[in-house]
Amino acid sequence: MKRRVVVTGLGCVTPVGNDVGSTWQALLDGKSGGAPITHFDATQHKVRFACEVKGFDPAQYMDRKEIKRSDLYTQYAVAAATQAMTDAGLGDGTGYDPLRTGVVIASGIGGINTFEEQHTVLVTSGPGRISPFFIPMFISDIASGVVSMRYQAKGPNFCTVSACASSGHGIGISFRSIQYGDADIMIAGGAEASVTAMSMAGFANMQALSTRNDDPARASRPFDATRDGFVLGEGSGVVILEELEHARARGARIYGEVAGFGMTGDAYHLTGQPENHEGLQRAMRRALEDGGISPAELHYVNAHGTSTPLNDPNEIRAIKAVLGAHASGVNVSSTKSSTGHMLGAAGAVETIFSTLAIHHGVVPPTINLQSPDPECDLDCTANVPVKRPVSAVLNNSSGFGGHNTSLALTRFRA
Repeated sequence: MKRRVVVTGLGCVTPVGNDVGSTWQALLDGKSGGAPITHFDATQHKVRFACEVKGFDPAQYMDRKEIKRSDLYTQYAVAAATQAMTDAGLGDGTGYDPLRTGVVIASGIGGINTFEEQHTVLVTSGPGRISPFFIPMFISDIASGVVSMRYQAKGPNFCTVSACASSGHGIGISFRSIQYGDADIMIAGGAEASVTAMSMAGFANMQALSTRNDDPARASRPFDATRDGFVLGEGSGVVILEELEHARARGARIYGEVAGFGMTGDAYHLTGQPENHEGLQRAMRRALEDGGISPAELHYVNAHGTSTPLNDPNEIRAIKAVLGAHASGVNVSSTKSSTGHMLGAAGAVETIFSTLAIHHGVVPPTINLQSPDPECDLDCTANVPVKRPVSAVLNNSSGFGGHNTSLALTRFRA
């Protein structure tokens, strides 16, 4: 028998709030994180806006020395993990066995802020001036390492890197680690801090980003006929996954249950998707099958929903192919309309949103959806949240390179 896995803690830092409560309320209020870039001088860039985290103070979570030796993506991860562990009632380091507790903090790009800064040092001052902390600040797995040291978590500890599917993979593999007995608790999520000069230029030059410089708050518009690309976001999301009997034994609050996981590859194109996104179809089918969930039981799909011309109708066609006649009764939304695309952190933050949809019985909206694309012809939850019982959710993620994940979450039933 595979062990049951529940969600007992949540934490996040996002472009619309620096904790779970403020972020969730911003989603329901239809707020956007899009604004002109402040992290660097973007005057010469094609795209001069993004969904940046605002007002974040790492000193709330780390001492001065830790901050100095950590890239921003690690700072976001530590903040989200600290919130999640506190929310789960584990923040004081008690209530769990460190040998049975693991950490997977995913990242698509890792410490690119540090990389860009140190490259400038190399060019201007020579190799002797490169920081001895450059490598441990830059590598994508270091956030997992830092969080594990904070909580003395000595179970499975690594980082998944699969572009925008990174934290979908991370949470899914953490779920499996508990199911199959490798851990009782997993601190699982993703972190990204990629609003940098090089990242913005790279994404803009491949024509992936929206160019609505005059209207950044309404630039991320998934499923809208006038969408023209995604808006780059940043931040972190972390969930505490826990084996059910372990959670019960300590009287933990249970937000919901991770019931199933699917992961596939497209083997098709560096950045594109096959027609009707058959790879994502297989991931969704596998997640439903793994969770023992029928299409009729599903109430909400938190879509990958990037606001790009190709992804959105392709994903809608994939959802319709998987759910069949039941697709018309399901709410679909893309919370990237508010947060922007948080890359390797997206799946984790959207797992939090999916869990809260179940917990509160509210589907967060797709904002900025004014002129629905006729090809996106499901209920895409335009502009306002929908109150409804939510018993089961699919949370989809896809990434450059042809990576797909789908997580099935359900209401906890004793």
